Amino acid sequence: MNKAWKGRIIATITGGSAFFTIGVVIWILLTIGIGGWHHLTWSFLTESPKEGMTQGGILPAIVGTFFMVILMSIAGVPIGTITAIYLCEYVGQQSKIGRSIRFAVNTLAGIPAIVFGLFGLGFFIQFVGTGIDKVANHGQLVWGQPNILWASLTMALLTLPVMIVSVEEAMKNVPRELREASLALGATRLETIWKIILPQSASGILTGAILAVSRGAGEVAPILFTGAAYFLPNLPKGLTSQFMHLGYHIYILSTQSPDVDATRPLQFATTFVLLALTFTLNFFATVLRWQMRRQAIR
Repeated sequence: MNKAWKGRIIATITGGSAFFTIGVVIWILLTIGIGGWHHLTWSFLTESPKEGMTQGGILPAIVGTFFMVILMSIAGVPIGTITAIYLCEYVGQQSKIGRSIRFAVNTLAGIPAIVFGLFGLGFFIQFVGTGIDKVANHGQLVWGQPNILWASLTMALLTLPVMIVSVEEAMKNVPRELREASLALGATRLETIWKIILPQSASGILTGAILAVSRGAGEVAPILFTGAAYFLPNLPKGLTSQFMHLGYHIYILSTQSPDVDATRPLQFATTFVLLALTFTLNFFATVLRWQMRRQAIR
C-alpha cells in the first residue's frame, strides 16, 4: 500500500469521526428541542415552580444558575490568571516549586466532582462559615449553612485547573522578544506583565473563562452539598441564600418525580434552557475575545 492510499484512509477515518461527532451533537440537540419545544412558553421562563414540580416555571433556577456562574468566574478567573503568571513568569520549568504546583494542578483536574462537593461542605461551610458565625453572629447560623457563595467558590475550585492551563499556554505563546525589549527599555517585570504579556494573552484568558463557564454551568455534584435547593420558588436574596440550579432541577425531575411521563417535557425544556444559557454566555465571551484580537492586530 503506497503513501497516497494510506493518507486517504487516514483522512477518511478522521473525517468520518469528525462528522460522527457532529451528527451525535445535532441528534442530541434535535431530541432536546423536539421534546421540550412545546413547553417553552413565556410563563415557563418567568414563573416559579409549584408543588409537585409538574407545574409552574423555572425562573429561580435560571437566575440561580446565572448568578452562580458569575460568582464562580469572579472568584476563579483572577486566581487562575495569577497562578498562571507565577508559573510562566516567575518559576522555570525545572523549578521544584513550579513542578510541585503543576503536579497539584494536574491532580486537581483528575479529582471527581463529588469530592469537590464534600470538600466545600467540610471547608467552606463547616470550617469557614461556622467560624465566621462564631465570631460575628454569636453562633447563629448565617454563613455556616449551604448558600450560593460557597457553591460558587466550590465550582471555582473545580474549574481552576482549566483556567490555569489555558492562561499559561497563552502566555507561553507571547514572543520572548517582547519581554526582553520591555525590560531593556527600563520596565520592571511587573510592568512588563501588566502592559505587554497580559494584553497579548487576553484571548487565552477569555478562552479559559469560556471553558470554565461551560463546565461549571452544567456540573451538579459539587453543589449538592454546598447550596443547591430541591424546591425553592423564591429568588436568591443575597450571598447567604440557597438557590435553585438548572442542572440540579433536571436531576430532580428525572430521578425524584413520582410521575416521570408528566415531567419529561419539563426535563427537555429545562435542558434546552440550560444549553441556551451556556451558549449565550460563551457567545458573549467569544465576541469579546474576537474584538480583543482585532484590537491587538491593529
